[in-house]
Amino acid sequence: MEHPLEKFKYCPVCGSSRFEVNNFKSKKCQDCGFTYYANPCSATAAFIVNDKQEMLVVRRAKEPAKGTLDLPGGFVDMGETVEQGMIREIKEETGLDVKEIQYLFSSPNVYMYSGMGVHTLDMDFLVPVHGDVPAINAADDAAEALWIPINEVNPAEFGLTSIRNAVIRFLQQYKIR
Repeated sequence: MEHPLEKFKYCPVCGSSRFEVNNFKSKKCQDCGFTYYANPCSATAAFIVNDKQEMLVVRRAKEPAKGTLDLPGGFVDMGETVEQGMIREIKEETGLDVKEIQYLFSSPNVYMYSGMGVHTLDMDFLVPVHGDVPAINAADDAAEALWIPINEVNPAEFGLTSIRNAVIRFLQQYKIR
């Protein structure tokens, strides 16, 4: 896979073509001295679990892995905390207003977008929902949303490797209450 910095040929400050590799995570302009660091983007995924021990999953509406299962989540926007980004993504993709989220774990990932590998740090959250859950309205990046009993969740049905690995890790750690 091509290193993401290979896509950047010119200095974004002065436009110089002498924008050269500085080290494995940065390029430096030989004319103006600007150094650009390719740090990972923040991304989230939600393990939404109801009182019936079901997990809410979505079907991807877009590539990559269109049509496969996914977890609600996505990129954190500038100016947001990770928690705010998680809550926003859940609302956008499912219509649910959630208040309680619990950090579980994180993992590095490379997300292919427009032919470029975007390095991310995926942060996964447990999102318990209690009582009568309102109707789910799949929207944004989700073509469909469905509740699956946790003991019937099949990691192989999740199209993105990072999400599949997170589901495996979750299922190994999650205790049916």
